[in-house]
Amino acid sequence: MTHESASRPHRVVVLALDGLLPFELGIPHRIFGRPKDAAGRHLYTVVTCSVRPPGPVQTDADFAIHVENGPEALATADTVVIPASYELGPVFEEGVLTDELAAALAHIRPGTRLASICTGVYVLAAARRLDGRPATTHWSDAEHLQRLFPRIRVDADVLFIDDGDVLTSAGVAAGIDLCLHMVRRDHGTAVANEVARHTVVPPHRAGGQAQYIHRPVPDPQLATTTGARAWALERLHEPLQLRDMAEQESMSVRTFTRRFREEVGVSPGQWLTQQRVERARHLLESTDLSVDQVARDAGFGTAQSLRQHLQATLGVTPTAYRRTFRTDSPDPAADRTSGAGGRQSLAVSRG
Repeated sequence: MTHESASRPHRVVVLALDGLLPFELGIPHRIFGRPKDAAGRHLYTVVTCSVRPPGPVQTDADFAIHVENGPEALATADTVVIPASYELGPVFEEGVLTDELAAALAHIRPGTRLASICTGVYVLAAARRLDGRPATTHWSDAEHLQRLFPRIRVDADVLFIDDGDVLTSAGVAAGIDLCLHMVRRDHGTAVANEVARHTVVPPHRAGGQAQYIHRPVPDPQLATTTGARAWALERLHEPLQLRDMAEQESMSVRTFTRRFREEVGVSPGQWLTQQRVERARHLLESTDLSVDQVARDAGFGTAQSLRQHLQATLGVTPTAYRRTFRTDSPDPAADRTSGAGGRQSLAVSRG
Protein backbone atom coordinates (compact mmCIF):
# COMPACT_ATOMS: atom_id res chain seq x y z
CA MET A 1 0.00 0.00 0.00
CA THR A 2 1.14 3.53 -0.68
CA HIS A 3 0.91 6.23 1.95
CA GLU A 4 2.53 9.61 1.35
CA SER A 5 3.28 12.11 4.08
CA ALA A 6 0.90 15.00 4.63
CA SER A 7 3.47 17.38 3.13
CA ARG A 8 3.95 15.40 -0.07
CA PRO A 9 1.01 14.00 -2.03
CA HIS A 10 1.56 10.95 -4.19
CA ARG A 11 2.59 12.18 -7.64
CA VAL A 12 0.88 10.66 -10.68
CA VAL A 13 2.38 11.45 -14.09
CA VAL A 14 0.28 10.65 -17.16
CA LEU A 15 2.18 10.02 -20.39
CA ALA A 16 0.32 11.50 -23.38
CA LEU A 17 1.24 9.86 -26.68
CA ASP A 18 0.20 10.92 -30.18
CA GLY A 19 -3.06 9.26 -31.17
CA LEU A 20 -4.31 9.23 -27.59
CA LEU A 21 -7.98 8.98 -26.64
CA PRO A 22 -9.00 12.20 -24.84
CA PHE A 23 -11.48 10.27 -22.66
CA GLU A 24 -8.76 7.99 -21.31
CA LEU A 25 -6.33 10.86 -20.81
CA GLY A 26 -8.86 12.51 -18.51
CA ILE A 27 -9.50 9.45 -16.33
CA PRO A 28 -6.43 9.73 -14.05
CA HIS A 29 -7.03 13.45 -13.54
CA ARG A 30 -10.65 12.87 -12.59
CA ILE A 31 -10.05 9.93 -10.25
CA PHE A 32 -6.75 10.93 -8.61
CA GLY A 33 -7.60 14.61 -8.52
CA ARG A 34 -10.49 14.10 -6.12
CA PRO A 35 -9.22 12.32 -2.95
CA LYS A 36 -8.35 14.48 0.07
CA ASP A 37 -7.29 13.71 3.63
CA ALA A 38 -9.17 14.71 6.79
CA ALA A 39 -7.52 18.13 6.69
CA GLY A 40 -8.70 18.77 3.14
CA ARG A 41 -5.28 18.27 1.54
CA HIS A 42 -5.08 16.50 -1.80
CA LEU A 43 -3.72 12.96 -1.54
CA TYR A 44 -2.41 13.04 -5.11
CA THR A 45 -1.02 15.53 -7.58
CA VAL A 46 -1.52 14.73 -11.26
CA VAL A 47 0.51 16.10 -14.15
CA THR A 48 0.60 15.27 -17.85
CA CYS A 49 3.74 14.97 -19.94
CA SER A 50 4.71 13.96 -23.47
CA VAL A 51 7.76 12.32 -24.99
CA ARG A 52 8.80 15.68 -26.47
CA PRO A 53 9.33 19.20 -25.13
CA PRO A 54 6.15 21.10 -24.24
CA GLY A 55 3.79 21.47 -27.17
CA PRO A 56 0.86 19.88 -29.03
CA VAL A 57 0.02 16.18 -28.88
CA GLN A 58 -2.34 14.76 -31.48
CA THR A 59 -5.45 12.88 -30.38
CA ASP A 60 -7.71 10.44 -32.21
CA ALA A 61 -10.29 13.23 -32.39
CA ASP A 62 -10.34 16.36 -34.55
CA PHE A 63 -8.24 18.37 -32.10
CA ALA A 64 -4.83 18.34 -30.46
CA ILE A 65 -4.00 19.10 -26.83
CA HIS A 66 -1.18 21.26 -25.51
CA VAL A 67 1.00 19.45 -22.98
CA GLU A 68 3.12 21.68 -20.80
CA ASN A 69 5.59 19.06 -19.51
CA GLY A 70 8.28 17.14 -21.35
CA PRO A 71 9.53 13.62 -20.55
CA GLU A 72 11.62 14.89 -17.62
CA ALA A 73 8.41 14.93 -15.56
CA LEU A 74 8.49 11.13 -15.53
CA ALA A 75 11.49 11.29 -13.18
CA THR A 76 9.26 12.91 -10.54
CA ALA A 77 6.54 10.25 -10.62
CA ASP A 78 5.47 7.87 -7.87
CA THR A 79 2.99 6.36 -10.36
CA VAL A 80 3.13 6.57 -14.16
CA VAL A 81 -0.10 6.01 -16.11
CA ILE A 82 0.02 5.31 -19.85
CA PRO A 83 -3.38 5.71 -21.58
CA ALA A 84 -4.16 4.16 -24.94
CA SER A 85 -2.93 5.43 -28.28
CA TYR A 86 -3.98 4.55 -31.81
CA GLU A 87 -0.61 5.61 -33.25
CA LEU A 88 1.92 3.37 -31.51
CA GLY A 89 3.69 2.48 -34.77
CA PRO A 90 6.61 0.05 -34.20
CA VAL A 91 5.45 -0.57 -30.62
CA PHE A 92 2.17 -2.09 -31.83
CA GLU A 93 3.45 -3.56 -35.10
CA GLU A 94 6.86 -4.95 -34.10
CA GLY A 95 6.92 -4.83 -30.31
CA VAL A 96 9.84 -2.40 -30.13
CA LEU A 97 10.12 1.11 -28.67
CA THR A 98 10.98 4.10 -30.80
CA ASP A 99 14.15 5.90 -29.75
CA GLU A 100 12.06 8.85 -28.61
CA LEU A 101 9.79 6.71 -26.42
CA ALA A 102 12.70 4.68 -25.01
CA ALA A 103 14.50 7.89 -24.03
CA ALA A 104 11.37 9.17 -22.31
CA LEU A 105 10.81 5.96 -20.34
CA ALA A 106 14.44 6.02 -19.21
CA HIS A 107 13.52 8.94 -16.94
CA ILE A 108 11.31 6.70 -14.78
CA ARG A 109 12.93 5.90 -11.45
CA PRO A 110 13.28 2.28 -10.25
CA GLY A 111 10.41 1.32 -7.99
CA THR A 112 7.89 3.64 -9.64
CA ARG A 113 4.43 2.11 -9.93
CA LEU A 114 3.43 1.63 -13.58
CA ALA A 115 -0.11 1.41 -14.95
CA SER A 116 -1.58 1.20 -18.43
CA ILE A 117 -5.05 1.70 -19.85
CA CYS A 118 -6.09 -0.35 -22.88
CA THR A 119 -3.36 -0.37 -25.58
CA GLY A 120 -1.01 1.54 -23.28
CA VAL A 121 0.01 -1.97 -22.23
CA TYR A 122 1.99 -2.29 -25.47
CA VAL A 123 4.39 0.39 -24.23
CA LEU A 124 5.03 -1.51 -20.99
CA ALA A 125 5.39 -4.76 -22.93
CA ALA A 126 7.87 -3.30 -25.43
CA ALA A 127 9.84 -1.88 -22.50
CA ARG A 128 10.10 -5.48 -21.15
CA ARG A 129 8.24 -4.55 -17.96
CA LEU A 130 5.73 -7.38 -18.37
CA ASP A 131 7.88 -10.40 -19.22
CA GLY A 132 6.72 -13.37 -17.18
CA ARG A 133 3.87 -11.38 -15.66
CA PRO A 134 0.08 -11.32 -16.08
CA ALA A 135 -1.47 -8.46 -18.06
CA THR A 136 -4.63 -7.46 -19.85
CA THR A 137 -5.79 -5.07 -22.53
CA HIS A 138 -8.92 -4.46 -24.60
CA TRP A 139 -10.41 -7.84 -25.48
CA SER A 140 -10.10 -7.16 -29.23
CA ASP A 141 -6.30 -6.72 -28.90
CA ALA A 142 -5.59 -9.52 -26.42
CA GLU A 143 -4.77 -12.19 -29.00
CA HIS A 144 -2.44 -9.82 -30.89
CA LEU A 145 -0.73 -8.79 -27.64
CA GLN A 146 -0.13 -12.44 -26.76
CA ARG A 147 1.34 -13.24 -30.20
CA LEU A 148 3.61 -10.19 -30.18
CA PHE A 149 4.80 -10.73 -26.60
CA PRO A 150 4.60 -14.49 -25.90
CA ARG A 151 6.33 -14.14 -22.52
CA ILE A 152 3.36 -12.21 -21.10
CA ARG A 153 0.45 -14.13 -19.51
CA VAL A 154 -2.44 -12.30 -21.18
CA ASP A 155 -5.88 -12.58 -19.58
CA ALA A 156 -8.61 -11.21 -21.85
CA ASP A 157 -11.47 -11.80 -19.42
CA VAL A 158 -10.72 -9.32 -16.64
CA LEU A 159 -11.23 -5.57 -16.30
CA PHE A 160 -7.80 -5.01 -14.77
CA ILE A 161 -4.86 -6.86 -13.25
CA ASP A 162 -2.85 -5.69 -10.24
CA ASP A 163 0.57 -7.34 -10.16
CA GLY A 164 1.98 -5.15 -7.42
CA ASP A 165 4.17 -2.51 -9.03
CA VAL A 166 2.68 -2.99 -12.53
CA LEU A 167 -1.03 -2.73 -13.27
CA THR A 168 -2.85 -3.08 -16.58
CA SER A 169 -6.48 -2.55 -17.58
CA ALA A 170 -8.87 -3.37 -20.36
CA GLY A 171 -10.27 -0.76 -22.70
CA VAL A 172 -11.65 2.71 -22.09
CA ALA A 173 -13.98 2.65 -19.05
CA ALA A 174 -11.91 -0.11 -17.43
CA GLY A 175 -9.35 2.64 -16.85
CA ILE A 176 -11.80 4.08 -14.31
CA ASP A 177 -11.95 0.71 -12.56
CA LEU A 178 -8.16 0.55 -12.49
CA CYS A 179 -7.66 4.05 -11.10
CA LEU A 180 -10.36 3.54 -8.46
CA HIS A 181 -8.63 0.30 -7.50
CA MET A 182 -5.34 2.13 -7.01
CA VAL A 183 -7.05 4.72 -4.80
CA ARG A 184 -8.67 1.87 -2.86
CA ARG A 185 -5.32 0.12 -2.52
CA ASP A 186 -3.58 3.31 -1.41
CA HIS A 187 -6.19 4.80 0.92
CA GLY A 188 -8.99 2.30 1.45
CA THR A 189 -12.54 1.59 0.38
CA ALA A 190 -14.14 4.65 1.97
CA VAL A 191 -11.95 7.09 0.03
CA ALA A 192 -12.41 5.19 -3.25
CA ASN A 193 -16.17 5.00 -2.76
CA GLU A 194 -16.34 8.75 -2.17
CA VAL A 195 -14.50 9.36 -5.44
CA ALA A 196 -16.83 6.95 -7.24
CA ARG A 197 -19.91 8.72 -5.88
CA HIS A 198 -18.72 12.10 -7.10
CA THR A 199 -17.76 10.61 -10.47
CA VAL A 200 -21.19 8.93 -10.68
CA VAL A 201 -19.74 5.49 -11.38
CA PRO A 202 -20.00 2.22 -9.45
CA PRO A 203 -17.13 1.82 -6.98
CA HIS A 204 -16.73 -1.82 -7.94
CA ARG A 205 -18.13 -3.23 -11.19
CA ALA A 206 -19.25 -6.83 -11.27
CA GLY A 207 -18.32 -8.93 -14.27
CA GLY A 208 -15.44 -8.76 -16.70
CA GLN A 209 -14.61 -8.30 -20.34
CA ALA A 210 -16.06 -11.70 -21.17
CA GLN A 211 -19.54 -10.29 -20.87
CA TYR A 212 -18.83 -7.91 -23.78
CA ILE A 213 -17.27 -10.39 -26.21
CA HIS A 214 -19.57 -11.55 -29.01
CA ARG A 215 -22.48 -12.24 -26.68
CA PRO A 216 -26.11 -11.89 -27.78
CA VAL A 217 -28.04 -9.07 -26.16
CA PRO A 218 -30.60 -10.54 -23.72
CA ASP A 219 -34.24 -10.08 -24.68
CA PRO A 220 -35.31 -6.87 -22.89
CA GLN A 221 -38.71 -8.43 -22.21
CA LEU A 222 -37.15 -11.20 -20.14
CA ALA A 223 -36.95 -10.86 -16.38
CA THR A 224 -33.63 -9.71 -14.90
CA THR A 225 -31.81 -10.49 -11.67
CA THR A 226 -31.57 -6.88 -10.51
CA GLY A 227 -34.19 -7.27 -7.80
CA ALA A 228 -32.52 -10.38 -6.39
CA ARG A 229 -29.19 -8.60 -6.17
CA ALA A 230 -30.71 -5.64 -4.34
CA TRP A 231 -32.49 -8.07 -2.01
CA ALA A 232 -29.24 -9.94 -1.30
CA LEU A 233 -27.24 -6.77 -0.62
CA GLU A 234 -29.58 -5.97 2.26
CA ARG A 235 -29.06 -9.44 3.73
CA LEU A 236 -25.34 -10.14 3.31
CA HIS A 237 -25.14 -11.03 7.00
CA GLU A 238 -27.59 -13.88 6.48
CA PRO A 239 -26.78 -17.39 5.14
CA LEU A 240 -28.23 -16.77 1.68
CA GLN A 241 -29.03 -19.71 -0.57
CA LEU A 242 -29.14 -19.69 -4.36
CA ARG A 243 -32.74 -20.86 -4.33
CA ASP A 244 -33.66 -17.88 -2.12
CA MET A 245 -32.28 -15.46 -4.69
CA ALA A 246 -33.98 -17.31 -7.53
CA GLU A 247 -37.32 -17.12 -5.72
CA GLN A 248 -37.06 -13.32 -5.61
CA GLU A 249 -37.35 -13.34 -9.41
CA SER A 250 -39.78 -16.28 -9.57
CA MET A 251 -37.24 -18.29 -11.56
CA SER A 252 -35.91 -21.79 -11.31
CA VAL A 253 -32.39 -22.06 -9.93
CA ARG A 254 -31.10 -23.13 -13.35
CA THR A 255 -32.72 -20.22 -15.21
CA PHE A 256 -31.68 -17.72 -12.54
CA THR A 257 -28.05 -18.89 -12.61
CA ARG A 258 -27.90 -18.64 -16.40
CA ARG A 259 -29.53 -15.21 -16.45
CA PHE A 260 -27.29 -13.99 -13.61
CA ARG A 261 -24.14 -14.96 -15.51
CA GLU A 262 -25.44 -13.24 -18.65
CA GLU A 263 -26.06 -9.99 -16.77
CA VAL A 264 -23.21 -9.91 -14.26
CA GLY A 265 -20.46 -12.04 -15.80
CA VAL A 266 -19.89 -14.26 -12.74
CA SER A 267 -21.90 -16.85 -10.86
CA PRO A 268 -24.25 -15.81 -8.02
CA GLY A 269 -21.88 -17.43 -5.52
CA GLN A 270 -18.86 -15.52 -6.83
CA TRP A 271 -20.83 -12.28 -6.79
CA LEU A 272 -21.96 -12.83 -3.19
CA THR A 273 -18.36 -13.43 -2.11
CA GLN A 274 -17.25 -10.23 -3.86
CA GLN A 275 -19.95 -8.21 -2.10
CA ARG A 276 -19.14 -9.74 1.28
CA VAL A 277 -15.45 -8.96 0.88
CA GLU A 278 -16.32 -5.34 0.06
CA ARG A 279 -18.60 -5.20 3.11
CA ALA A 280 -15.84 -6.60 5.33
CA ARG A 281 -13.32 -4.08 4.00
CA HIS A 282 -15.70 -1.23 4.76
CA LEU A 283 -16.31 -2.47 8.31
CA LEU A 284 -12.62 -3.03 8.99
CA GLU A 285 -11.82 0.52 7.86
CA SER A 286 -14.72 2.40 9.41
CA THR A 287 -15.61 0.59 12.65
CA ASP A 288 -14.02 -0.82 15.79
CA LEU A 289 -15.89 -4.10 15.48
CA SER A 290 -13.87 -7.19 16.32
CA VAL A 291 -12.79 -9.47 13.49
CA ASP A 292 -15.37 -12.01 14.67
CA GLN A 293 -18.16 -9.43 14.47
CA VAL A 294 -17.01 -8.17 11.06
CA ALA A 295 -17.07 -11.77 9.82
CA ARG A 296 -20.64 -12.22 11.04
CA ASP A 297 -21.89 -8.87 9.70
CA ALA A 298 -20.32 -9.49 6.29
CA GLY A 299 -21.86 -12.93 6.05
CA PHE A 300 -18.73 -15.05 6.40
CA GLY A 301 -19.89 -16.50 9.70
CA THR A 302 -16.51 -17.06 11.33
CA ALA A 303 -13.29 -15.11 11.62
CA GLN A 304 -11.43 -18.01 10.01
CA SER A 305 -13.67 -17.86 6.93
CA LEU A 306 -13.15 -14.10 6.70
CA ARG A 307 -9.37 -14.55 6.94
CA GLN A 308 -9.39 -17.15 4.20
CA HIS A 309 -11.43 -15.00 1.82
CA LEU A 310 -9.46 -11.82 2.51
CA GLN A 311 -6.18 -13.67 2.04
CA ALA A 312 -7.40 -15.15 -1.24
CA THR A 313 -8.70 -11.81 -2.54
CA LEU A 314 -6.20 -9.28 -1.19
CA GLY A 315 -3.29 -11.31 0.17
CA VAL A 316 -3.70 -9.84 3.68
CA THR A 317 -5.29 -10.80 6.99
CA PRO A 318 -8.15 -8.74 8.46
CA THR A 319 -5.93 -7.25 11.15
CA ALA A 320 -3.19 -6.38 8.64
CA TYR A 321 -5.77 -4.74 6.38
CA ARG A 322 -7.23 -2.72 9.26
CA ARG A 323 -3.78 -1.69 10.45
CA THR A 324 -2.98 -0.34 6.98
CA PHE A 325 -5.93 2.03 6.92
CA ARG A 326 -6.42 2.85 10.59
CA THR A 327 -4.02 4.31 13.12
CA ASP A 328 -6.23 3.17 16.01
CA SER A 329 -6.36 -0.51 15.07
CA PRO A 330 -8.13 -2.29 17.92
CA ASP A 331 -7.42 -5.71 19.38
CA PRO A 332 -4.11 -6.52 17.65
CA ALA A 333 -4.33 -10.09 18.95
CA ALA A 334 -7.71 -10.69 17.31
CA ASP A 335 -6.12 -12.09 14.18
CA ARG A 336 -3.14 -14.33 14.84
CA THR A 337 -2.86 -15.58 11.30
CA SER A 338 0.50 -14.64 9.81
CA GLY A 339 0.37 -13.33 6.29
CA ALA A 340 1.30 -10.66 3.81
CA GLY A 341 1.33 -7.01 4.70
CA GLY A 342 -0.61 -4.44 2.76
CA ARG A 343 0.83 -5.16 -0.68
CA GLN A 344 -1.11 -7.28 -3.10
CA SER A 345 1.16 -9.66 -4.96
CA LEU A 346 -1.58 -10.46 -7.49
CA ALA A 347 -5.13 -9.23 -7.51
CA VAL A 348 -7.20 -9.92 -10.60
CA SER A 349 -10.52 -8.10 -10.56
CA ARG A 350 -13.55 -9.08 -12.62
CA GLY A 351 -15.32 -5.93 -11.67
